[in-house]
Amino acid sequence: MRIAFLAFPRVQLLDVVGPADVFAEAAKQLGNPRAYRVEVIGTEKGMIKGSSGLKLAIDETFETYKGRIDTLLVAGGPQIDEIALNPALQQWLRAQAMKVRRIGSVCSGAFLLAAAGLLDGRRVTTHWNSSARLAKEHPQTEVDADSIFIKDGNLYTSAGVTAGMDLALALVEEDHGRELALKVAREMVMFCKRPGGQSQFSAQLAAQTAERSVIRAVQDYVLQHLKADLSVPALATRAGMSERNFARTFKAEAGSTPAEFVELARIDAARRLIEDSDVSLKRLADTVGYANTDGFRRAFTRRLGVGPSDYRKRFS
Repeated sequence: MRIAFLAFPRVQLLDVVGPADVFAEAAKQLGNPRAYRVEVIGTEKGMIKGSSGLKLAIDETFETYKGRIDTLLVAGGPQIDEIALNPALQQWLRAQAMKVRRIGSVCSGAFLLAAAGLLDGRRVTTHWNSSARLAKEHPQTEVDADSIFIKDGNLYTSAGVTAGMDLALALVEEDHGRELALKVAREMVMFCKRPGGQSQFSAQLAAQTAERSVIRAVQDYVLQHLKADLSVPALATRAGMSERNFARTFKAEAGSTPAEFVELARIDAARRLIEDSDVSLKRLADTVGYANTDGFRRAFTRRLGVGPSDYRKRFS
């Protein structure tokens, strides 16, 4: 299968080389170097300098490329807005979308696909820091700001940078099955082969975003006391604030409501327990602060896109 990456000056190199290494490792595990053939298609010929200053060799430009592509992935980078204005490139992408088996983007590469009209009416994701802008500039696109990657028909979009490797693993699984994808993940020492619906943020990472120490203190309390009363009134009392002021301040500082953060913390803890233990669903729900398994199951599915039992089958 020919996997082509579209790259351009100041491209985020990991958007290209991360997924490329996943495909290369999959071919190695299969014992067939030709199982995946990775190529880099550029907006200009020769060598291009990535955003880090390192250089990347271009196999062909989009204007001269004649091969047949199985999967086309558009990388991201700080110059994506300028690149997206190229009408010849937009036309080429539209033409390729009619030919390839799969087309997709890594990180802000979604803006280039959007400029070509390929995201209209589709559900997509991108880097969390760019999702609001993508939704505003392309209102006909349904943007999910939280998912690691999303499949919508033959369109695949991923979140920022390293999420491109998660997307590549999902494509390998789609082509050759779960066992191979897990072998590749283990060989590359990836933390976990994450499902597409998993949040771009862990609860611990999200807790680092608040600016005020009082909000961070509340977040730390939540992370350490998942079985406690974590309602807005209880947390507002702990913060020494009125409920209204606490909810407003928490949202402004943390980027989510208190209830959303509590759910994220509980489901993130549950996910780790599922991956590392065989604890029962009832005990699992109780451990992370849910009164019953039905409420836990609904929250888990809403947050990760799969139920806890299916998640355990795939990722324990």
